[in-house]
Amino acid sequence: MSGPTRQLHRVLITGLGAVTPIGNTVEDYWAGLQAGRNGIGRPTLIDPTDLVVQVAGEVKDFDIEQYLDRKVARRTGRFAQFAAAASLQAMADSGMEVNEETRDDIGVVMATSGDAFNMGQEWEVYLERGSAKVDPFIITRMGQHMAAARVGRQIGVRGPNTTINTACASGTDALGHALSLIRLGHARAVLAGGAEAMNTPLSLSSMGRLGALSKRNDDPEHASRPFDADRDGFVLGEGAGVLMLEAEESALARGARIYGELAGVGWSFDAADDTAPDAGGQALAMTRALRDAGIEASDIDYINAHGTSTPYNDRTETEAIKIALGSEEAYRVPISSTKSMTGHLAAGAGGIEAVASVLAMHYGCIPPTINYEKPDPDCDLDVTPNEARAVDIGVVLSNSFGLGGQNAAAVFRRYEG
Repeated sequence: MSGPTRQLHRVLITGLGAVTPIGNTVEDYWAGLQAGRNGIGRPTLIDPTDLVVQVAGEVKDFDIEQYLDRKVARRTGRFAQFAAAASLQAMADSGMEVNEETRDDIGVVMATSGDAFNMGQEWEVYLERGSAKVDPFIITRMGQHMAAARVGRQIGVRGPNTTINTACASGTDALGHALSLIRLGHARAVLAGGAEAMNTPLSLSSMGRLGALSKRNDDPEHASRPFDADRDGFVLGEGAGVLMLEAEESALARGARIYGELAGVGWSFDAADDTAPDAGGQALAMTRALRDAGIEASDIDYINAHGTSTPYNDRTETEAIKIALGSEEAYRVPISSTKSMTGHLAAGAGGIEAVASVLAMHYGCIPPTINYEKPDPDCDLDVTPNEARAVDIGVVLSNSFGLGGQNAAAVFRRYEG
C-alpha cells in the first residue's frame, strides 16, 4: 500500500547574520568583502611567540553582551557566542516573531567543532588540582551541541535542534539538513549555518605540523592566497554565518523580504585518503547539488569556491569544477575564494560563505580573491583576482570540502515565485 503524497516546500532565505574577521554584522561583512578587506594577521588573543604557525583570522571588537546577558555569556563558549550573535542578527533581519503560534515550528541546525581544542586547560586543572577542582560546566560551555542549544534557548524555539560536524563541509551540510527539514514539513523555518572559534595554540600547532597551515609568519596579511602559485597552506579563521531559511508559504504569508532561494544541496564522500582531496568526489557533490536544484551548469553565474589556499585543494577543486561543469562552462563561470580575506572557518566556513554567496546574488557583485599575484597554470579558472566585479547573478554554487573526504555543495537561486 502506498501512503499519501507528501508536499515538498520550497525554501527561501529571509534573514542573514554574520560575525567574521572582516566585520561583526552583515553590513560590515559585505562592505569588507566588496573592498577586499584583509582580516588576517598575527593572533592577539593568544601568545603565538613559540608556535609553529603565528597567523590567524580573528574576530575583532566583539561584544557578546550586545546579544547575551553577562551571566549567560560567561558560561557560553566563544564558538557558541558567535553562533548566538549571528543567529540573533538573522532572526531580527527576517522579521520572524517567536510566539505561541510559531515557537514549536522554528528549528536550529548549527555546524561547529565546539571547543575541543581548548579542553587542555581543564585537563591541566585536573592533573594539578584534582577531580574536585574541575569546572562542572565544561559540557555546557564547550560541548559541540551548545551552539545550537544556546541559540534555541535564547530565542525560545522548540523545533528541531541539531549539531553537524563533517569537518570543513559542515556549514554547507547544515544548510542541507535544514533544507530537508523544511521541504518535508518538519519545520516552517530553521536558523542554519556554522560557527567556529578554534584559533588556539593546540590547533595552530597540530595543523601546522600536519602541513595544512600557512607558515608565512613574517607576512601574515598575505598568508591566505587561494589559487596563487605561491600558496603554502590555509589560515585558520573564526566567527559565524547563519541564514534564516523559511518555507515559501510562511515567508509569503507574512510578507517577508526575500534574499533568494536555497534551491538544492548535494553531498559526497571521497573514500580516498585521510587528508588528500579527490576531484571525482568533489565533482560528485556539485553535480548532485545541480540535480537537486533542477539546474544546468549553463545556469551558474558565480561559484563561491572552497579555495583554501593549500597547494592540493586549490588544484583539485579546479579539476573538480571542470569535471562537474565541463571545461567550457568551467572557464566561463567566475569563481572566487572569500577565505583570502577571512581565513578558513573550518566547520563554520560554509556558514559565512553562504552569507557571502547570497549577498553576491542580492547585490550583483562578486567578492574578490585577494593576494592573487602569481597565476598557477593548474588553477586556470577565472578567480576574480584582487578586485570585486559587478555581475548580474541569478544562480550561485557554493562549495565546502572537508579534510578527510566529506563534500557538500549548495545552490542559491534568485527567487521568482
